[in-house]
Amino acid sequence: MGDKKYFEVNTGSGYKAISYDEFENTYYYEGELGAIYSKMDTKFVLWAPTAEDVKVILYGTDGKEYRNSYRSKIDMIKGEKGTWSVKVDGDLNGEYYNYIVKNKGVENEIVDPYAKALGVNGDRGMVVDLLSTNPEGWEDDIKPKQISPVDAIIYEMHVRDFSIDEESGVSNAKKGKFLGVCESGTTTNNGTKTCLDHLDDLGITHIHLLPSFDYSTVDEANLDKPQYNWGYDPKNYNAPEGSYSTDPFNGEVRIKEFKEMVKEVHKKGIRIVMDMVYNHTMKSFDSNLNLAVPGYYYRQDSKGNFADGSACGNETASERRMVRRFIVDSVIYWAKEFHIDGFRFDLMGLHDIDTMKEIRKGLDKIDKTILMYGEGWNGGPSPLPEEKAALKKNTVKYGNMQIAVFSDDIRDGVKGHVFYEDKPGFVNGAKGMEETIKFAVVASTKHPEVDYSKVNYSDRPWANEPYQTITYASAHDNYTLFDKLQVVNKNATINELKIMNKLIASIILTSQGIAFIHAGEEFARTKVKEDGTLDENSHKSPDSVNKLDWKRKEEFIDIFNYYKGLIKLRKAHKGFRMDRTVDIANNIKFLSKGEAFSKENIVAYTINSAAVGDTWNEIAVIFNGNREEVKIKLPNRGWNVVLDKNNAGTDIIRVIDKDVVTVEGISAMVLYK
Repeated sequence: MGDKKYFEVNTGSGYKAISYDEFENTYYYEGELGAIYSKMDTKFVLWAPTAEDVKVILYGTDGKEYRNSYRSKIDMIKGEKGTWSVKVDGDLNGEYYNYIVKNKGVENEIVDPYAKALGVNGDRGMVVDLLSTNPEGWEDDIKPKQISPVDAIIYEMHVRDFSIDEESGVSNAKKGKFLGVCESGTTTNNGTKTCLDHLDDLGITHIHLLPSFDYSTVDEANLDKPQYNWGYDPKNYNAPEGSYSTDPFNGEVRIKEFKEMVKEVHKKGIRIVMDMVYNHTMKSFDSNLNLAVPGYYYRQDSKGNFADGSACGNETASERRMVRRFIVDSVIYWAKEFHIDGFRFDLMGLHDIDTMKEIRKGLDKIDKTILMYGEGWNGGPSPLPEEKAALKKNTVKYGNMQIAVFSDDIRDGVKGHVFYEDKPGFVNGAKGMEETIKFAVVASTKHPEVDYSKVNYSDRPWANEPYQTITYASAHDNYTLFDKLQVVNKNATINELKIMNKLIASIILTSQGIAFIHAGEEFARTKVKEDGTLDENSHKSPDSVNKLDWKRKEEFIDIFNYYKGLIKLRKAHKGFRMDRTVDIANNIKFLSKGEAFSKENIVAYTINSAAVGDTWNEIAVIFNGNREEVKIKLPNRGWNVVLDKNNAGTDIIRVIDKDVVTVEGISAMVLYK
């Protein structure tokens, strides 16, 4: 089993060390786990093969009751494959419960890892009749249509950030909540569309929610107290976060309101992705998982300590059969019960490839259009062998499975390195980034005209197919896109920064793969601290730093309209989102002839778009990262311009009869025949 060779189990007369292989084979359990509810009774089942004794304690149905006393404590019976279970008669809907697990003479109270409902702060599980949590019309909820993964245009946002601004127009009781995400008809005081209507107008296809399962660092019992976190500190995986509900003391409310959000967002024609953080938990030794089965759920280093590939104190051991099962079960539960349309995996490089494949197979049985993507890297060294890890370089091992990875190649290629704040990219001063931009254009796939030796981080194609690449410029981590541009280009005017922003958007939204933008990128989002400096890591900074400032949309409406036009262009033309690598290789031809190409910072190419069923026969795309204009010779005459330095969309801006086109500095141009 890699980092640990043996495991201690309770034989009834003491503990015995057995090999990990024997442990896995002996105690792997396939039956249902958790609080299995019916109106007649509830069966509690916990997997705890090392335990000497397990009890379930029932706390009653008052979610605001803080007493440590319980109404009953019930012995559980040891059963097959290391499980403990007991059936309790009666309708227990709404009953709060926990387990007391005894290992090596020490008793600990834990929350059921499979709990589907929770009390305040996730400190107790709750038995729930899930049918009672369905909002009106839930059975009629229909996923918006999506033909191909590369049709997706993902918008990454934090639930609270989205609507907490006083100018969001969202009802006060719903600000910063799940219900704030899905409220329609909201505007600023000046009548500018905000929140869900803003996204509908923008044209994105998927909302990516930063962690919205139960996390640790916000005190749900004291929400009047200023506090904030992104949510990458998992506590309980199978119920929504209580601070985003209107009543965290009632375990049903957060479930029902989350479903209401999904239903209303679906009505707008937008799908929902959940950001899942299975790679570590907030607590280590005293986490629910470790207290249930000490040492099993986490990898250990050579000294037997918690391995820390997450840089958060621990890392889960997805390659172990019951850990893998837990992760797969959790994802499938969210997909089925909450109608989730996609999953993003934090530090996916800490998960093993086989686990990711199992998740994909499980999702395919539900809906093959459910997206899967993640970070193809770690936070630090891990005992998981690199050849087994879901790292970016191992994406090729998925075959044609739809499991995508973020392209840090293009992220840093367009604007500069995220960890070296003064380092520029293609649009703001770097030289020699042409092959990296071409690598982005072909979505990290194999193309005969890309020189992989000159790509910034990759010396070979790492995606088998374009739907395995997330093409993006910024995300919640590090500086916002606009702030990064400000940091690198300290003397740039606002207008110059806007021009750079638009060129980056042009590269991302016309390149192949799955397009991804960070919330507020479309109106120059900035994160300014009280001292006036820019916040590079706002994971626990206040609302004043993190909120989406909806007045800023009015100030930078030209950037918004440019993004809106780019998205319209991408959605209208298959040439920008081809499904197969072979189509990209056959139909994208990079231009290299002419005086312009003696300069650096120019990438130009044509797309034989008719070959993939596009209504346009041929498309030409040009990126000029220089401050000076350039003249580009095109393969033939007669082109319609639909995107330039100031305008983007599908309408013809002007017609060019010649075979030479002038492209302004720091700008893109898209033309078609």
